Amino acid sequence: MVNVWPGTPYPLGARWDGRGTNFAVFSEHAEAVELCLFDREGYELRIAVREQTAFIWHCYLPGVGPGQRYGYRMHGPHEPGQGHRFNPSKLLLDPYVKAIDGNVAWGPEVFGYPVGGDDREPDTSDSAAHMPKSVVVNSFFDWREDRPPRTSWHETVIYETHVKGISMRHPQVEPELRGTYAGLASPPIIDYLQSLGVTAVELQPVHHFVQDHFLVERGLRNYWGYNTIGFLAPHASYAARGRAGEQLYEFKSMVADLHAAGLEVILDVVYNHTAEGDHQGPTLSFRGIDNINYYRTVDGDARYYTDYTGTGNSLNVRHPHVLQLIMDSLRYWVTEMHVDGFRFDLASTLARELHDVDRLSAFFDLIQQDPVVSQVKLIAEPWDVGQGGYQVGNFPTLWTEWNGKYRDTIRDWWRGEVPGLGEVASRLSGSSDLYAHNGRRPYASINFVTAHDGFTLRDLVSYNDKHNEANLDDNSSGEDHNRSWNCGVEGETDDEAVLALRARQQRNFLATLFLSQGVPMLLGGDEFGRTQQGNNNTYCQDNELAWYDWDWSDEQRALLAFTRSLIHLRRRHPVLRRQTFFFGETRGGMQDVDWMRPDGSTMAGRDWGAGILALMFFLNGQAMPTPDERGRRVIDDSFLVLTNASQDTVAFQVPGERYGKSWSVAVDSADPASDRREGGRQLVTGDTVDLIDHSLLVLRRTDDASGD
Repeated sequence: MVNVWPGTPYPLGARWDGRGTNFAVFSEHAEAVELCLFDREGYELRIAVREQTAFIWHCYLPGVGPGQRYGYRMHGPHEPGQGHRFNPSKLLLDPYVKAIDGNVAWGPEVFGYPVGGDDREPDTSDSAAHMPKSVVVNSFFDWREDRPPRTSWHETVIYETHVKGISMRHPQVEPELRGTYAGLASPPIIDYLQSLGVTAVELQPVHHFVQDHFLVERGLRNYWGYNTIGFLAPHASYAARGRAGEQLYEFKSMVADLHAAGLEVILDVVYNHTAEGDHQGPTLSFRGIDNINYYRTVDGDARYYTDYTGTGNSLNVRHPHVLQLIMDSLRYWVTEMHVDGFRFDLASTLARELHDVDRLSAFFDLIQQDPVVSQVKLIAEPWDVGQGGYQVGNFPTLWTEWNGKYRDTIRDWWRGEVPGLGEVASRLSGSSDLYAHNGRRPYASINFVTAHDGFTLRDLVSYNDKHNEANLDDNSSGEDHNRSWNCGVEGETDDEAVLALRARQQRNFLATLFLSQGVPMLLGGDEFGRTQQGNNNTYCQDNELAWYDWDWSDEQRALLAFTRSLIHLRRRHPVLRRQTFFFGETRGGMQDVDWMRPDGSTMAGRDWGAGILALMFFLNGQAMPTPDERGRRVIDDSFLVLTNASQDTVAFQVPGERYGKSWSVAVDSADPASDRREGGRQLVTGDTVDLIDHSLLVLRRTDDASGD
């Protein structure tokens, strides 16, 4: 017989204190709660939880400790039309679980209704044998002298990557560590990231997620992980050394090792929906614990879910206990797991109070006031699939944003579609039109050209249309098309001119990304030309199509060297990563930025709408308004950036002496090794430079230069 004490309502979840474990779960509408303990053979012991405080059911079990597997069974009304889907036949994961052992074994037992029948009727088959189990953990970890790098936003370079994909095929990572947290933190991967020059890894979801039923039926697997079921639990299958709590230690060790290498850890988090899907989805946790409170239901018919995410449900961030879960989760990952920031998937969903996106919603108020979460890096994906969900530029002051307008404008520019030179200049200079109005800085703009969701950079310049046939959905998923790149041939080709253009376009995009004001985000693998064979939606491709291939050609090695040089150029020169917007002020007889026609003359009003595809701009390193951390004036080199996005060669003239008398080539997308040749390429005032089609040239002023 188990000794059961009343316990306490907080903290929620299962907390071991060295002598026993306190269990606490929120459910406003449950009528009875059973805590279910499981041994290694699967034998289940059910314990009635009799104590309730403010809708939190709680008990304390002396002698129960780390490694104990458990779950809940909730008794209450089964009235889908009223939003209630209680079903004690279904074992439920703890919403606050910190480790999950096992996977969903898909079958009719995990659904709360008869599969193929009416979802308003309860199914009474027991799901315990088909369900993963919550695990009691020991949260102790010796962090030694772990210190978060705390890299300033303006010095940050983000590398978006996948825990499994980055190391799964790396020949120097030990085989048993490939695809794991330990693999990501292994010396070969860390050495690579350091040599590349990035300052932060942004990891695709590591919250524990579920393999989708429809994918399993097709013989596929969820690779990206945007299917969360445990907001405080690291995904178990990424652990090399065990899944009964060991995943916590391995994740923490990974963070500590990355911090020691000077790399921050940013998590891509999915609080907008869960893995339980729509009204015909499985009953795994929240749905069976208190459906009407955890999810947003349709007004007037709570049987159905409001879906702003395209996944079947939306978390009910209007409810205080759901907000508490999100905030507790965020604080946990900062305080206990030592992560450095978050990228919020479909963040507009979290801002919806009633229907419209509300910039001052309760969620943002809580973030602003929280002494822990407000101090880490916060990145919004500023859109969702609902009406009015596109909110680029409208998030609060603390936040940075994935700048979708930057992505679209820069893509259009280099494909030769004129978005307007004013639009191009705004994106290159930090998007002040989007972020300056509420006091934000250029680093509010997370600049990117490619991300996990879409083509890789190599595929972006190689395919006009998606090729997602491997997803087994008749090529219907993902972005519909890529428009024309004027590269002549789609996909694989031996045409040297086409291959040269594609290589140059990759370098153009990379150079533009690292020369733009704001925070650059590099999609992992773009630096060496990673391909997914035209698949722009590899969410279900947990295989070599999506995993990084580390066996490089000479061309890939050259692209990697080019990318490294760009990142290190940016890190050496503050003028390429300003902390304030350009305001056109004059210093030393010149503006901080000057936009010019190819002939070297300053752009006039009529030029901005002329529809030309060639632009030159000057970055004045002598006009840096922000002092360094010691209060000293920052003086940097000045740069000229020449861009030709047209299909013709364009002659550029080096402008007058007031900009500088002599220049050296720092970056040349048409001849990427030119800056490394002995003596370098030198230019002086009045020289003419012919830029071939689709090319970029960066000149560094060498007279009166600050030096490297």
